[in-house]
Amino acid sequence: MIGFVRGILAEKGNGSVMIDVNGIGYEIFVPANSGAYMAEEGQEVMLYTAMQVREDDVSLYGFSRKGELDAFKKLITVSGVGAKAGISILSAFTLEQLQEAVVFEDAKSLTKANGIGKKTAERIVLELKDKFAVEDQQDGMQAVQGMTADEAGAAGGRAEAIAALIALGYTRGEASSALAQVKETDLTAEDYIKKALKNLF
Repeated sequence: MIGFVRGILAEKGNGSVMIDVNGIGYEIFVPANSGAYMAEEGQEVMLYTAMQVREDDVSLYGFSRKGELDAFKKLITVSGVGAKAGISILSAFTLEQLQEAVVFEDAKSLTKANGIGKKTAERIVLELKDKFAVEDQQDGMQAVQGMTADEAGAAGGRAEAIAALIALGYTRGEASSALAQVKETDLTAEDYIKKALKNLF
């Protein structure tokens, strides 16, 4: 198993990149929004990789972030979601957007990815929402552990406000966007909600 590839970006193609590792070129399929596309040819890049082995083909799929690789591995465990579909989904969404869509059961959003129909999107939500929810909680805990008490309190207030706005019928994206416009950092959850609601009208 090839866990990651580090080398010189030799070529950027449509849906893949070529990485030169000590004179050997590895073709790696990447999402359309991959950080590898942001690099210039000749620069060193590193991609976390998953290898798919079939009877007539061995393919490498690469991701700039380990979290994207983990999401890809989860996606391809879903019936009807192969490697190409996994790449398509991660091309259409950032990792955070994908996590939010799955955790909040927004299957309709997932159909925006090329080749993902309604039934497949619903299966993704059904089979992965608990796995992504656990990841979200772990990420949140790690973030809070690195904060001061005041910062943690503010983050908690914003989190409560987002949950309340979602309960009122707004999407997580709408709630997050409205709260992002609130610049104060020491408000109560109630105050965050009031200010966010003004940005939603």
